[in-house]
Amino acid sequence: MPGKLFLSAALAALIGAVAFAPAPARAHGDIVMMRDSYLPGTVVVRTHERRLYYVLGGGQAIRYPVGVGRAGMQWSGTSFISGKYRSPAWLPPVSIRRDYRSGARVIPGGSPQNPMGIAAMTLSGTEYAIHGTNAPGSIGGFVSHGCIRMYNADIDDLYSRVGIGTRVVVQ
Repeated sequence: MPGKLFLSAALAALIGAVAFAPAPARAHGDIVMMRDSYLPGTVVVRTHERRLYYVLGGGQAIRYPVGVGRAGMQWSGTSFISGKYRSPAWLPPVSIRRDYRSGARVIPGGSPQNPMGIAAMTLSGTEYAIHGTNAPGSIGGFVSHGCIRMYNADIDDLYSRVGIGTRVVVQ
């Protein structure tokens, strides 16, 4: 009988630990229908929607909410992911240094003041990146100097799905 009691207590403790364990951060991406004819693996940013789509194929994509360039700082075109960085340091580009002359030349990765969040993917031929953010309230707005901002959980998810050379279309 003591063995059954011990087993029951151990099972109850295990169930309790699992039931009350904090949930891991969850990405905000939803699988949606996408009628456009992009190849699977393409990243499509619809600026006016403030949404980023990762094309799965078969008429489906993962849709993420994003922050995009504010008025006068939006852009459109096709690029490719040229670099992938975890906890990147941030060197503000010339266009931002002109606007904020008193800012630090380099903000180290992991700093709460670093606008890149937990990861960034640079876009070839541009000063822009798709990156996380330490200001989650900015997601869904026209807020950046042209970069595409994502929740940190979302950039983590997208980062794991794409590679160097992935096509990015910004509309």
